[in-house]
Amino acid sequence: MRPFSQKEIALLENFAAQAVIAMENARLITETREALEQQTATAEVLQVINSSPGDLAPVFDSMLEKATRLCEGTQGILWTYDGERFRPAAMYGLAAEFAEFLEQGVRPGPRSPIMRILGGERLVEILDLAADQSYQAGEPLPRAAVEIGGFRSMIFVGLVKDEMLLGAFAIARQ
Repeated sequence: MRPFSQKEIALLENFAAQAVIAMENARLITETREALEQQTATAEVLQVINSSPGDLAPVFDSMLEKATRLCEGTQGILWTYDGERFRPAAMYGLAAEFAEFLEQGVRPGPRSPIMRILGGERLVEILDLAADQSYQAGEPLPRAAVEIGGFRSMIFVGLVKDEMLLGAFAIARQ
């Protein structure tokens, strides 16, 4: 047994400092890559907007696909709200049977996450839709989302202009 020399201690401290720098560089590179992905997605959506004046369908499809992918979701719905029903303006990755269920538009039940958006919340995150009170109460939309669509984790973000709800993004993971 013998103590470490000052030279060995200094060497180890130098390696530790270099490791910290490498870790910080890796973090910055990851952040830069994520920011670039987001900027690229935004640029792609803007290209679709420019190439589709007056036609919102390709714009909504592109936005939803990009948002779902960047949020690491498996499915997504861009809802519009007409004051009475929520209707899918774009759908991504949905099972055909679930998409058919949504096509008629839905009136959310009182406990549903989308009703919380209608009630004024701008962001609603549900970690497990099958454990949510709306699913447990048997509300049709959450039931279909879990049982037909395979949804589990979800996030909703309201589309709001001048304090008026126009719709919502919903991104889900299985």
